[in-house]
Amino acid sequence: MNVKFKGTPVTLSGNSVNVGDNAPSVCLKTKDLGTYQVGGKKDKIQIINVVPSLDTPVCALQAKTFNQKAANLPDVEISVVSMDLPFAQDKFCSTQGIKNINTLSDFKDKEFGKQYGLLINDSPLAGLLARAIIIVNKEGKVIYKEVCDEITSEPNYDAALNALK
Repeated sequence: MNVKFKGTPVTLSGNSVNVGDNAPSVCLKTKDLGTYQVGGKKDKIQIINVVPSLDTPVCALQAKTFNQKAANLPDVEISVVSMDLPFAQDKFCSTQGIKNINTLSDFKDKEFGKQYGLLINDSPLAGLLARAIIIVNKEGKVIYKEVCDEITSEPNYDAALNALK
């Protein structure tokens, strides 16, 4: 997979998860420092919206776009995963009026990044997550995956939402 940051190649580490694979179950930190599981079997379809940091314009736009779409999607749970501290994620959501998505942090042990192969190894973004969308069905299988070729570019929202049909 060729991923770039501002045109320069970056290296991702971890186990790459692809369409048809079982989505690893990973516990992430919530805004109150509790834990929340993504991946694995659940009673809802999961859209795992992965961003480097909510404190950047493209990441903020990605979170806002999915927040708007979430209100109209039955049986779908949307989470945004980043390395931001849970307190910063909570502040972002409260100032932006985001209420329809879970904000989850992988800051503690980077387990999500490692299990999904999205941890950036080099570049100025080393230690953060690559921009991606992963959709997991109720049985815990990955049914859609997009890792953005250019980290500074938005994902294909329509393709992700069409995968739900």
